[in-house]
Order: sequence, then structure tokens, then C-alpha cells
Amino acid sequence: MNIPLELFYSRLGTIAIILVLGYILGKAKLIDTKANRYLVNLLLTVFMPASLFVAFPSEFNKETSDLFFKGLAAGIIVMLALIAASRLIFNKKFYKGELRFESQFALIFNNATFLGYPIISSVFGAQGIVPYCGFIIAFNIALFSYGVYLFERKITAKLFYGIIKNPNIIAVILGMALFLSGLKLPGFIMDAAQFTGNATTALSIICIGFMLSHADFKKLIKKWRLTVTAAIQLIIGPVLTYFLLAFLNFPDEVIIVCTIIQTLPTATSLGLFAAKYGGNDIESSELVAISTLLSLITMPAMVWLLLIR
Repeated sequence: MNIPLELFYSRLGTIAIILVLGYILGKAKLIDTKANRYLVNLLLTVFMPASLFVAFPSEFNKETSDLFFKGLAAGIIVMLALIAASRLIFNKKFYKGELRFESQFALIFNNATFLGYPIISSVFGAQGIVPYCGFIIAFNIALFSYGVYLFERKITAKLFYGIIKNPNIIAVILGMALFLSGLKLPGFIMDAAQFTGNATTALSIICIGFMLSHADFKKLIKKWRLTVTAAIQLIIGPVLTYFLLAFLNFPDEVIIVCTIIQTLPTATSLGLFAAKYGGNDIESSELVAISTLLSLITMPAMVWLLLIR
């Protein structure tokens, strides 16, 4: 699978325009924090699951099935590798700041959901979305287990319950089950899911633009530690993913999709998790903002260095 450069950069431009729209809506107070929270909740529980459910082709074929399971395997490997890297880089001896666990979270979990889906789907279509669906299962399992553990520092029944009830994981499993079994739902049901899922791209990017509208960029520039953490995440993630999956001889489709996902900024859920589980939610949100801004430079650079050059 080759990267259509013109289309790829065109899509980045499209995303930038929608990002600016979200920023303007936030500055104009047409969206407030409460409305954004509702939008994020709808995205994670309705729109994103609908888009993942209809991502699989209507007709079964072995090539698509293999791509899905290889995407899942790659996701498991990448998540484990990033967890190990985060513990090595942001450890007690070398990283004594309050944001040690928040920084570990930032390195492991990026914006694979809100930004990953629109970029992969718009550039590569079904060929990219199938391995993405496999990857996102591993990502969400890690996010709602190890991601929560990083803040609570204990294993509870809630961790396992959170995985089982996650709408995105349920949607991918149901979509895969229909694909493998050959069963087909009535057209009007699939159309409804398709129309609902189509809202994912614009809404997710608008939410990120809103978040940036509340960032104090003058103060952020002075917080060098957050900038260094964001830079580590944006460089280590794609480099580690690319060379690890290439060494293990994964298909080009899987390597390209997973590497592009790792060029994305850290997950917006970092601030939400920090607020919910007692972390530093203010600096966590600032870290997300810095990572998002830096990714505008690092993302095309890493794609060019690793996948094109």
C-alpha cells in the first residue's frame, strides 16, 4: 500500500481547516466546556462506534480478515512496547516531577480515536480502516485498563468492566462477527449506522479545535518540560512502531497505518483521565495542547522520514 502524497497532505489541510473552525467556535463561545463534554461523550459512545461497525466490507474475503487480525496483533505489540518505553524513559530516577505518570500516559496513548480515524479513513479507505479496527481494539483495551491503572495505581474490577462495556470494542467485535459469518443486516440499519458514523470526522476535530481555543500559548511556550515530553512522544512513538513492525515482517498496510497513528498528538483523554482519577488535569491538558501544536510539524516530517524517503 502506497501513501498517496497529494491526497495525504490535502487531507491534513482539510483537517486543519476544521480544527480552526473548532478554535473559532470556542473563542466565540458558541461551544462551551459543557457542550464539548457532551460532544466527546457522544463521539465515544455513538458516532465512533457506528463508524467502526460499518468499516468492514459487506462480503467476506481472507485478505481482509488477515489484515484485521494482523492489525490487532500489531496493536498488542505496539502497546506493550510503548508501555515498556514509557516506564524506561519516565522513571523515578530520571524523572522526578509530578507529571511522571501523566507523561507515561502521554507516550503510550495518542489521539488514535479522534484524529486517527478521519486521517486513515479519508486517505486509505477500507484498506486502511480494516487494520485500524484491529489496532483500535488493542488500543482501547490498554487505555481503559493500563491507562486507568496509571492514575489509580491499583487493579480493580472496574478496569475489566470498563473494557467489556466499551462501545468501540463492542462495535468492532460485532462488525467483525457479521463480516466473518457472512450475515447481513437490513440495508436501512446499515445506512443508519453509516450516516451516524459519517459525523465522526468533523465532530472529533472540532472538539480538538475547541480544546486549543482554551490554551494559553504564551504560558505554554515557557513550560519546557511539557514541550520535551510532547517531543519525546511524537518522535519515539512512530520510530519505535515502524522499526519494530518492520523487523517482525508485518504487511506494509499494517506498518503504514500503525506508524501514521503513532505520529498523532497525545490523547485528549489524558486531561479527562487526570481530572477523573486525581492527576494533574491542568498541566495534562496543557501537555495535550503542546503535543497537538508540535504534531503539525512533526507528523509530516516523521511520515516523510519513515514512510516516504
